[in-house]
Amino acid sequence: MRMSRGFLPTLKEVPAEAQIASHRLMLRAGLIRQTAAGIYAWLPMGLRVLRHIEQVVREEQNAIGAQELLMPTIQSSELWRRSGRYDAYGPEMLRIRDRQDREMLYGPTNEEMITDLVGQTIKSYRELPKTLYHVQWKFRDELRPRFGVMRGREFFMKDAYSFDASYEDAVATYRRMMLAYLRTFQRLGVQAVPMVADTGPIGGNLSHEFLILAPTGESGVFYDAALEEQDWLAEKVDIDDHASLETFFNQVTQSYAATDEMHDQAEWDKVPENRRREGRGIEVGHIFYFGTKYTEGMDISVSGADGAPLYPEMGSYGIGVSRLVAAIIEASHDDAGIIWPASVAPYKAVILNLKPGDKQSDALCEKLYGHAPDALLYDDRNDRPGVKFNDADLMGHPWQMIVGPRGAKEGKVELKHRATGERFDLSVDEALAKVFAP
Repeated sequence: MRMSRGFLPTLKEVPAEAQIASHRLMLRAGLIRQTAAGIYAWLPMGLRVLRHIEQVVREEQNAIGAQELLMPTIQSSELWRRSGRYDAYGPEMLRIRDRQDREMLYGPTNEEMITDLVGQTIKSYRELPKTLYHVQWKFRDELRPRFGVMRGREFFMKDAYSFDASYEDAVATYRRMMLAYLRTFQRLGVQAVPMVADTGPIGGNLSHEFLILAPTGESGVFYDAALEEQDWLAEKVDIDDHASLETFFNQVTQSYAATDEMHDQAEWDKVPENRRREGRGIEVGHIFYFGTKYTEGMDISVSGADGAPLYPEMGSYGIGVSRLVAAIIEASHDDAGIIWPASVAPYKAVILNLKPGDKQSDALCEKLYGHAPDALLYDDRNDRPGVKFNDADLMGHPWQMIVGPRGAKEGKVELKHRATGERFDLSVDEALAKVFAP
């Protein structure tokens, strides 16, 4: 993308309504714009980040055998009445009526719909297990939306739902999903701590939430330093072997981790002092096992091995994709702007032409840009170098490829690493090799 043609409305001033770093930087860097309270339009730069995160999430779901589908955002109230949640869910659910005066709702979650879909289709235990997921916009009518996309009313979310024929199989699926989540966060370049959590209105008796460590996190976090190592991610886990999954799960969950709301001082005191860590965290994912709560509640059964009705065991697994954009910024920024991990950055690098109109500078920039125009942002604006440097730091691209008349004469590019500030004088091929290194 050439910046002279792009829709990249950056802001110099800090927006008065933005109270936290991610909200300020998302507005200033031109990622989002508010259209109503708690509802945002995602501009081209922000949408690229959102799609990159979505793709990492999708790949890790696929890797454990989950299958993608897409369910509608509008749901019938009848489904929720069957489960008993329609009146119990609360005012966060947006209830509407269509022109035939039928009660509908804008889905805040999809347990009822996916249970009904599976019930229409799967008739025998032999057809299990199944894990289905989608990535979809959802709506919850927050009373006081704030902090930008961190606590908005409309949000983009991956939610998965599993169906198993036995408790043992359901627990294995749960452990498989925990592995997928930890690998997802590792690929996104953030430190995520898994911890036992309250199941909330969804229900169930086994639940973990995942918090990204960030100084501005909404919750206090106490955890064992062993969770920082995450060595289990480098080890091969056989996702089809229950024993291998159990070993992995025990390795993760034996280390103490809790938010300030669930902190157990007696258990904390058992952690060796040199391994105690405290910080702040932002919840970005939550996984639940809740057994037959919905299949029994909605009378969805399959034929068991003995021919008798069998209610499949279920789990539900969510990741806030749009919330992750803000959480990553909270965990990775400085006074100048965003510092994107390479896996989610909108572009691999920005090319800064310090003197548009200089033939050698223009030619060198075009050579760089022509290598990968879909992955590079070319700042070809006829503007001062200071403006370009400031915008490059604000937007947070992992690399800045700086081209000026002096270097262009020698065919050299000054390459700056955004996260560390390191600079390298390189040839075009060397610079491109560094930017696109695996």
